[in-house]
Amino acid sequence: MKSSARNIELTTFDDLFGSGNPAGDSNEAIREIPLTDLFPFKGHPFKVLDDQAMEEMVESVREHGVLIPGIARPRVEGGYELVAGHRRRHASELAGRTTMPVIVRELDDDEATLFMVDSNIQRENLLPSEKAWAYKMKLDAIRRRAGRPGKENSGQVGQNLKGKVSVEIVAENAGESYKQVQRYIRLTELLPQLLQMVDDKKLPFNPAVELSYLTKEEQEKLLIIIAKLSAVPSLEQARRLKKYSQEGQLSGIVMDAILSEERPLPVQVTLKNERLREYFPKSYTQKQIEEVIYSLLKTWKTEHE
Repeated sequence: MKSSARNIELTTFDDLFGSGNPAGDSNEAIREIPLTDLFPFKGHPFKVLDDQAMEEMVESVREHGVLIPGIARPRVEGGYELVAGHRRRHASELAGRTTMPVIVRELDDDEATLFMVDSNIQRENLLPSEKAWAYKMKLDAIRRRAGRPGKENSGQVGQNLKGKVSVEIVAENAGESYKQVQRYIRLTELLPQLLQMVDDKKLPFNPAVELSYLTKEEQEKLLIIIAKLSAVPSLEQARRLKKYSQEGQLSGIVMDAILSEERPLPVQVTLKNERLREYFPKSYTQKQIEEVIYSLLKTWKTEHE
């Protein structure tokens, strides 16, 4: 028996806005809407940064205007909620413009969410937090449209078979494995401070997934200990923290003890070129030198095993 999620008809970009025609059908017009009437999408997971890419967009808007209209839907309280075009709106504002071209459509919450995620998820250099919340929002929308509630997955890659089909839909559209999508969604269980550490590359991805199983109270204690020791958990340490948490035995003392453990320093060996040249003919290339070194190391390893 096929899951209802597999039979669900997802609204694609072309379905919503027409293939080859940014304005959708011929009855839809591109309007110039004041920036003050354009509001961000509720819970919009994608950050609008003042980086080099934004500087380039601002220059383009100054010179050519906004070439691709944004997509928005009417708000009950007035104005319009942007579904796509948050960066274009910000660039327009920085470029000194007061309006932006927009296509207005009537979209329900799930249609808007699906399109908002799909129109942004293929961007390069997305932050882990952006992917995490985008995948979660899309998965929740798919589950609502499939007529069944979401359920917590167990384990880092998830063991909830009822949710597997919905996750696969998200994964296929994003070009990720469904297991990786589940890992990203787990990150939404982290406190904002820990998730920011993942974005800042201060906390590696896999340990962060394991830490997402800690309770909020345990995560707060962990943040204090991380600051105190200036150390973040390794993957092995994060797994132990998770285990103690699941057993109801994760105290601040246990956290402190685990993070205080000495870790083996990585071995780094630098071979200076001038020193190596003492042992090889001048005619030897770098590749030939490397092959000799690896051959000798292989022999040494065999003799000492």
